[in-house]
Amino acid sequence: MELTTSVRAAAGVMVAVIASALVASCSHGGSAAPIAMGAGDSAQSELIAEIYAGALARTGARTVVDARLGRRTDYLAALDAGRVAVVGDESGDLLAALDSGSPARIPDPSAAADSGTASAPAGSSEAAATTPTPSVSDALSRALPEGLAISDIADGTDLRAQFVLAPAVAGRFPHSLKDLAAHCGELTVGIATGHQLDPLRPAPDPRRDVLTPLRQVYGCDIAHYTVLPDDTAARNALRDGRVQAAVLTAPAALLPGGPGEVVGVADPEYAFRAQNVVPLFRQGALTDTQIKKLNYVAGELTTDELTEMVRRIRDDHADPGATANAWLDKHNL
Repeated sequence: MELTTSVRAAAGVMVAVIASALVASCSHGGSAAPIAMGAGDSAQSELIAEIYAGALARTGARTVVDARLGRRTDYLAALDAGRVAVVGDESGDLLAALDSGSPARIPDPSAAADSGTASAPAGSSEAAATTPTPSVSDALSRALPEGLAISDIADGTDLRAQFVLAPAVAGRFPHSLKDLAAHCGELTVGIATGHQLDPLRPAPDPRRDVLTPLRQVYGCDIAHYTVLPDDTAARNALRDGRVQAAVLTAPAALLPGGPGEVVGVADPEYAFRAQNVVPLFRQGALTDTQIKKLNYVAGELTTDELTEMVRRIRDDHADPGATANAWLDKHNL
């Protein structure tokens, strides 16, 4: 009798353990809500969301992309409300949205040593020259609202505004703003405005975002310039000889059909604020394994690959999910 009672008790305990395991399995398995990736109204934003979704799915997570959420304020609101758990953004533009007064422009502290930007801009006092240039990565981390976090910034993605030369004059001028500065007064420069290449980027103010930083950082005083409605108009002006140089709102590689013959000019001291892809997510929404996966993505993503994929989606109507998965396969992610 005692043996029978003991067996029944043991069986009861076993049933309870199995039931608990089944409940736990269901709560962490197929019935768990998927991790939602948010994307704004641009091919680039949707592509990045699909890359993140595909990468996290390969860790065993269920993922979904909530695309076409609107502009930056809209998908940040969706993140804040918990409608989405992760969004991809550009570091400099995100910093401007969270802290409009931040002077940070270099991507991270290591960039100061690499580019010589540890000193203050040209024309500043000797005392100011010893002040380190603030980095976008540090400023962004400090500006994040409570409850949000970022993982590794994709430092191989350089999406900032770009100074370019017309092919006809490229052989006569240096291809770095540091060396070109002495010749800025000789050039007629077209300044592109609008949102053509990056629909989520605020349209630049020609004086505040182009003329002033070029003068302050390099001593590049542009005496002759014309404001153009978009980047295609700037490329046309270069081709027609109406301008010898132009400042595009984003990399020339994002122009329809690619950069063509325009010649890029290096900006080693970041007159134009750093813009690198960065994942922004709700704290607690991702496991350590999932965050590491996003870091692996950041380590592989490059400007050339990203801009080429964006053009295929935007101009050739390629499927964003298929494009993202092909890239993940290529990089064994």
